[in-house]
Amino acid sequence: MKISIVGGGSWGTAICYLISKKYKPIFYIRDKEVCETLAKTGENKKYLPGTFIENANFTNSLEDIKDSDIIILATPSSSFKEMLSKINKYTKKETIIASLAKGFEEETHKRLSEVAKEYTSNPFVVVSGPSHAEEVGKDIPTAIVASSADLEAMNKVQEVFSSPVFRVYTNPDLIGVEIGGALKNIIALAAGMSDGLGYGDNTKAALMTRGMYEMSKLGLKLGANPHTFNGLSGMGDLIVTCTSMHSRNRRCGILIGEGHSIDESIKEVGQVVEGIKTTKAAYLLSKDYNVEMPIVKILYEVLYNNLDPREAVESLMTRKHKEEIEEVFFE
Repeated sequence: MKISIVGGGSWGTAICYLISKKYKPIFYIRDKEVCETLAKTGENKKYLPGTFIENANFTNSLEDIKDSDIIILATPSSSFKEMLSKINKYTKKETIIASLAKGFEEETHKRLSEVAKEYTSNPFVVVSGPSHAEEVGKDIPTAIVASSADLEAMNKVQEVFSSPVFRVYTNPDLIGVEIGGALKNIIALAAGMSDGLGYGDNTKAALMTRGMYEMSKLGLKLGANPHTFNGLSGMGDLIVTCTSMHSRNRRCGILIGEGHSIDESIKEVGQVVEGIKTTKAAYLLSKDYNVEMPIVKILYEVLYNNLDPREAVESLMTRKHKEEIEEVFFE
């Protein structure tokens, strides 16, 4: 089986390491220097130091992925469309495209599977769940979920990714899996800001719980299965992203809470912080679908209208009194 990974960041490197235990994948890395280092040493010193890949072919040419059985896209949501259009000419009809990205298309706020439909008729699978590259690259036991409208492709991805330290579940609820994977980054930003402001566990627990409620409300409005949000791509991913220092979104939020500018915080993190653009997309979606999402709304004000984070917390805490479950949730 010919398997290719496209995207030489930390997550692409971790998945290449995982897949290379069973297959000999093609690993496309756009950065020529990173590619050459990997070819010489097996280590991505820039993005995932300490993980060594011993059984892969490293390339700087997309032509080498031609006629793959599975292409794993490990690119940020911001470059998803561009990369999808580039790889199209190298796929065969039955090539499965498995995406690791979590987010929305910035201009249209479409889910990435919706964007994929516009560019390819290939089977498309989303891989999501609580999984830091730093831990996958150290063989730390991890469980994730694969989701697709194409059940055969979904099951094939489950088979390929599974290992004694990497358990893969399937869930055909593509909407719920994508919404959970994208929106948890927003709540992780907010949780990081809470940490940066010096608040404690009580605050973070409230943010995570009410954040999950907001994620679920928007997901249900878009047609998701409510039970998906209790699973790995919902609750699981929310927990790991809000609590771990591996989380770029949490680290960025901490810096903003400490008083750094957004640009300074992103620069300090050094990699893509998906939650910033996702906050804008979710805010606009909440308006389009008339879904009340106070955490998303107030975080949007912090990120895009310079609202002070402490004022944002006070605004959330002094909102009109409500019951905890203010609507019939499982209509």
